[in-house]
Amino acid sequence: MFDLATIWAAIIAFAVLTYVILDGFDLGIGILFPFAETDQDRDTMMNSVAPVWDGNETWLVMGGGGLFAVFPLAYAVVMPALYMPITLMLLALVFRGVAFEYRWRTERWKGVWDFAFAGGSFVAALCQGIALGALVQGIEVADRAYAGGWWDWLTAFSILTGVAVVFGYALLGSTWLVMKTSSDLQEQMQSFSWPLAFITLALIGVVSLFTPLQNPVYFDRWFSWPQLGYSAVVPILLTYAAYRLFWGLKTNKDISPFLSTLAIFILCFAGIGISFYPNIVPPSLSIAEAAAPDESLAFALVGTVILIPMILAYTAYAYWVFRGKIDPSEGYH
Repeated sequence: MFDLATIWAAIIAFAVLTYVILDGFDLGIGILFPFAETDQDRDTMMNSVAPVWDGNETWLVMGGGGLFAVFPLAYAVVMPALYMPITLMLLALVFRGVAFEYRWRTERWKGVWDFAFAGGSFVAALCQGIALGALVQGIEVADRAYAGGWWDWLTAFSILTGVAVVFGYALLGSTWLVMKTSSDLQEQMQSFSWPLAFITLALIGVVSLFTPLQNPVYFDRWFSWPQLGYSAVVPILLTYAAYRLFWGLKTNKDISPFLSTLAIFILCFAGIGISFYPNIVPPSLSIAEAAAPDESLAFALVGTVILIPMILAYTAYAYWVFRGKIDPSEGYH
C-alpha cells in the first residue's frame, strides 16, 4: 500500500490539488475581471493576487514535471491524448502572465491587456476542466501507447466538466475577493457569489451523476459494498461545506465563504481519487504499471522531501505577509 509508486502518486495528487485551490481563485479573478464596475476595482482585483499569483503556478510545474519524471508512461499516454487542451491552457497562461505585467505599463493598450488577462483566465480554466473530463471518461491505451483519435478529448461530458471548472473557479475568485476587499467591490463580489454557488453546486451534481456512467468500475467503487461505507462520506461532507458557504454569505462573513469553497474543491478532488484509484490513467493504466523503476523513484523522492517543505514554507510566508484587506490606493506597479 505504501510502495514508492503509491507515495509518488500521492505527491503528484497533492501538487495538482494545491495548484487547483491556489491558482483556482487566481484564474477566477480573471474570469470575473470584465464584470468589475470601475478601472480601480480591476486594479484592486489584480492587486489582491499580485504577490502570490506566479508562486501559485509552481505547483503546476511540479505536477507536470513530477508526472514526467516518475510516471513516464502515464505522461507519454496523457500528452498525445490531451495535446490540444493542454497546449491551449499553457498558451492562455502565458498571455495571462504577460498581461499581468504589461497592463500596468501602458494606458493606450490597457484594454487589450485587460482582455488578454480575462480571456487567458477563462481559456485556461475551461481547458483544465476539459482535460479533467477527458481523463475521467477514459483514455484508450494499446501496447503501452495512446491508441485513440485526435478529437477523443472533445465530448459533451468534457465540455460539461470544463464549464463546471470555469464556474467553480469564478466562485473561488468571488469568495477570495469577499475576503480580501471592502466597500463596493466586496458587495459586488458577494452578490456574484450567490448565483455562482448555486450554479457550481448544480454542475457538481450533474457531473457526479454522469461520472459513474463513464465506466462500470467507477459505479462499483462508489455504490458497491464495502466501498459505499467510505465513499458516502464525500457527499455528506460536501453538503455540509455547501451549507457553510451559504451560511457565510448570508451572515456577511469574510473568510467562511472562501474556506467553504476550498473545502468543496478538496472534496470533489477526493471524489475523483475514489473513482481513479488504483489507476493513474483510466480505465486501464495503473499506478504500478506507469511508474519508473524504484531506483529512480527513490532518487527523486530524496530531493522532493526537501523541496516540498521549502515551497510550502515560502508560500505560507507570502500569504502571511500579505494577509488582510487590500488598500485600493496601493498595490502592484
